[in-house]
Amino acid sequence: MIQRTLSPRERVLTALNLQTPDRVPVDFLATPEIWQKLVEYYKPDVSRIPTTDYYDSEWEAVLQELQVDCRVISYDQFCAPPESMLREDSQVEWWNVLSRSTPNRMWRQQSENGEFYDIWGRHFRIAENPTGAYEELASWPLCSASNVDELKSFLWPDPDWWDFDQIPELLNSMNNSREYHIRFRIGSVFEVAWQLRGMQEFLMDLALNPEIPEYIMDRLTDVYVENTRRVLEIAGDQLDMVYFYDDVATQESLMISSNMWEKYIRPRHQKLIDVAKAYDVPVMYHCDGAVYSLIPDLIDMGVVVLNPIQSDAAGMDPQKLKHEFGDQLSFHGGVDIIDTLPNGTVEDVKQEVENLIRILGENGGYIMASSHHIQSNTPIENVLGMYDLSIR
Repeated sequence: MIQRTLSPRERVLTALNLQTPDRVPVDFLATPEIWQKLVEYYKPDVSRIPTTDYYDSEWEAVLQELQVDCRVISYDQFCAPPESMLREDSQVEWWNVLSRSTPNRMWRQQSENGEFYDIWGRHFRIAENPTGAYEELASWPLCSASNVDELKSFLWPDPDWWDFDQIPELLNSMNNSREYHIRFRIGSVFEVAWQLRGMQEFLMDLALNPEIPEYIMDRLTDVYVENTRRVLEIAGDQLDMVYFYDDVATQESLMISSNMWEKYIRPRHQKLIDVAKAYDVPVMYHCDGAVYSLIPDLIDMGVVVLNPIQSDAAGMDPQKLKHEFGDQLSFHGGVDIIDTLPNGTVEDVKQEVENLIRILGENGGYIMASSHHIQSNTPIENVLGMYDLSIR
């Protein structure tokens, strides 16, 4: 056990090096409703937070109150598309975006009827629930395409639709003493592709007409690869990790066969991983659900951190994961957002955190966080209990 107090970045790097840090590092992701509750609870002093157009100072102050070790920058902080792609009835919105889970701003077009479009053309509407609201898909822009030629006429983003020139200044602003561990969020291939096409159409295409989903995924992958290359080139050694996400699993199994994953998804994910490896930057991958069967492949591809560890999904028992893969893979997440955090007592939350630290954090290799964004129905007391550093 390391005795001296480590900086947040040192703490994360030690854990990811499969060594035991001074305490288990922690990360934080939550819906805007939870962020606002924490702002109201802490009433944080933002005078010490650098002013920037790229992230919310109050939310950053909350991370400091919770002693969170990780920070994220994301591709959608830097969108700069041409005026010609903007919808006539819309205006750009950076902050009032319900998909925000970090202090980062997130690019959207908001239409006059209150619906949203992202940089890829995905179409969202707001769905309310008893404790808040969230974005849900409102339509599928590529649903009616019958061949690749029709897909070519879609307004596909180009890497020049992003302006990453401010990244060095932003990183210096948020981390001038290299205190925090910072990762760059790329985006997703499979998820965005089916959300443009429609899930039913996309999955049928994979079986019957694969040139359509392959074309969509290739257009996305090409942009992600070039964006990531540009970011890593301009950021130098100031970024500690690259992070991409793609949910390819349900609670019980993969969403597609392992053969389909091997043929259609793995090669495109490998391109994302390879561009990071070319700059000697480690890779974190997010996939909800029962992803157990893919873990050996993910390790072989170069993934070093797996998120979010939903222990209630088939095959995702933390003890099993640590025993089988803990000498090759680190884990991020694990604290249950479905039952424990919204429905448990503070002591239930603390007990689950203690168990995860004991199991996944043995000999390093664990960053404590929730098993997805902490949801709006979670009592603030349980959030605070989760980040009670006395249980580390």
